[in-house]
Amino acid sequence: MRRRKHWGWGYEDDAWSAKQLRAAAPGLEQHLQIRGDGIVREPVALQDVVLAQPRIAAPRALAAICSSDAHARASHAWGKSYSDVVRGFNGQFSFPPDVVARPRGERDVEAVLEWAAGANVAVVPYGGGTSVTGGVTCAVPARFDGVVSLDLGAMDRVLQIDEVSRAALIQAGALGPVLESQLRALDLTLRFYPQSFELSTLGGWIATRAGGHFATAETHVDDLVESARAITPSGAWQSRRLPGSGAGISPDRMLLGSEGILGVVTEAWVRVRPRPHAQSLAAVRFASFGAGIDALRAIAQSGLRPSNCRLIDAEEARMAGAADGTAALLVLGFEGASEALAPVGELLDRGLHLCAEAGGEWDERAVRRPRFAGDPAGSGDAVGAWRAAFFRAPYLRDAFVALGILSETFETAVTWERFAALHSAVTGAASEAIGPAGRITCRVSHVYPDGLAPYFTVLAAARRGEEVAQWAQIKALVSDALLAAGGTITHHHAVGRDHRPWYDRQRPDPFAAALRAAKRAVDPAGMLNPGVLIDT
Repeated sequence: MRRRKHWGWGYEDDAWSAKQLRAAAPGLEQHLQIRGDGIVREPVALQDVVLAQPRIAAPRALAAICSSDAHARASHAWGKSYSDVVRGFNGQFSFPPDVVARPRGERDVEAVLEWAAGANVAVVPYGGGTSVTGGVTCAVPARFDGVVSLDLGAMDRVLQIDEVSRAALIQAGALGPVLESQLRALDLTLRFYPQSFELSTLGGWIATRAGGHFATAETHVDDLVESARAITPSGAWQSRRLPGSGAGISPDRMLLGSEGILGVVTEAWVRVRPRPHAQSLAAVRFASFGAGIDALRAIAQSGLRPSNCRLIDAEEARMAGAADGTAALLVLGFEGASEALAPVGELLDRGLHLCAEAGGEWDERAVRRPRFAGDPAGSGDAVGAWRAAFFRAPYLRDAFVALGILSETFETAVTWERFAALHSAVTGAASEAIGPAGRITCRVSHVYPDGLAPYFTVLAAARRGEEVAQWAQIKALVSDALLAAGGTITHHHAVGRDHRPWYDRQRPDPFAAALRAAKRAVDPAGMLNPGVLIDT
């Protein structure tokens, strides 16, 4: 089986070698217009990593599903934020789990929680380990005698498909490609594609209220969950399968976004649909980012509900290889079933009309109207270039760390009338933190009738040996600016430990008290992911 890197994104056999990086460094730095220190460093090898000795050992009854070897502990010590990757790259594993448990079913989950409760051990649900906000870091309070990282990767099956109601019961440890491959047999799809799709899990999506790739309509996992089940130290938590209900606060809504503090999500009924077999796509250029924003708002408020409606500023479009850097780029697309070929094309025409009214231009020869979704995408078009860059970005960030380039992202959501002020505040704060040699780009990832979700990327030369402190300074300045401008601390990256200071300021105090009471009810010892969302 392929083995994950112990320090960064992806698998050990899918990494750039130091030789490849040295060859690519000059061209990459020139393309980014960011220069590192000219030295290509290599990650600390696993055999050279020094981990603290495990403080606890799994009981004999759980030995078959537990491990305390170096790779298991190191690979589960951090998530995948820039600061996590830097620390892992440098061999710094300050909070490794003492034990990694890989349950094969709910009985195993229950057994791990029972043991942990009796042994005064904290449990951190791992999901796919792709958290970029410190959500899976095993930094727990000193009052615990140890910590277990709970990895549900072995629970990855589609258990049942209800073709009548178009829903599927799927185990929480299923990775995106794994669950999609099982649904494909019936020509169905969950249609949920976050950037972390390759390595993240259904349970992780639910626990973090993740957002998918699609820009409108049912793009959040909230929209797809029909029923959810979790195991808590106080018993099982399961909501009834319903298309909707007004019966009080929804049990599955409470699990959505709970980040593992209210229970370990083990399975969920989710809404599935026929795989789309028709697409229409276009890349629209705008002379300014502001003109593109006007087009976005017109489309979002028109009721067209495109599958793709992402605006990329001129600099990010250039760096992605989708344009020459002279214009902002809007990726606009619609999709539907095969019998909807004509409507899909008509929807694109209506969207392009709104773009034209805002000053948008496009190459009619490059417009796909309509095409079958199974056809291979053009290799040289702007849409294909952007999509390829989007899903490879996490791999590229590992290379940036080796080259001494800091790369971080900030995403939020804000109402339309406040966007211009927020954009100015965030770019100003980031510029102050990184200096004139750094670069700041912006894209809009999701749109709503009443607002949008801007996504900022910051690139700068890293200060070797001070990367984490440099990252923390940038994050603090930008996060302060986001909240002050009326945005949210996160649109789809969750809270974790990194966002806690700003989440504490964003949420109402009475709600925090209610959440603490709910946690005491299902987790009296406060053992599930302590330090996330609330203090106990």
